[in-house]
Amino acid sequence: MAKVIGIGGLFFKTSDTQATMQWYVRVLGLELTDWGGVVFQPAGLAAHPGAGTVFNAMAGDTDYFAPSTKDFMFNFVVDDLDGVLARCKAEGVEPVKLFPDEGMGRFAHIMDPDGRKIELWQPKPMPAAATEGTA
Repeated sequence: MAKVIGIGGLFFKTSDTQATMQWYVRVLGLELTDWGGVVFQPAGLAAHPGAGTVFNAMAGDTDYFAPSTKDFMFNFVVDDLDGVLARCKAEGVEPVKLFPDEGMGRFAHIMDPDGRKIELWQPKPMPAAATEGTA
């Protein structure tokens, strides 16, 4: 049976594509391709057991995206949350929320220049039994 097996892309509007993408390069260390976008290779998460891409619908009245007024946010898996937050701070970007360590790992929220909330996630490794058969 044909089925969806992952997220193929995330596309969003911005008033200045070049400045916005350069913000992501400076603040989060993303690497742009020659055509100006970013491609995440699934193998890049192999070194971080428990990490993956999540697609989830949330209630229309959720305040989880606040203070953003956008209808969506996205999550980036990071290998070192403290290091990424230090990089953000060096660029003048402070977290809007820090979460205590949770069963799934550590989380922080930042805002991009267009007011989109970004969730940063340093996953906690899952026990081997939990990841078996998920490839």
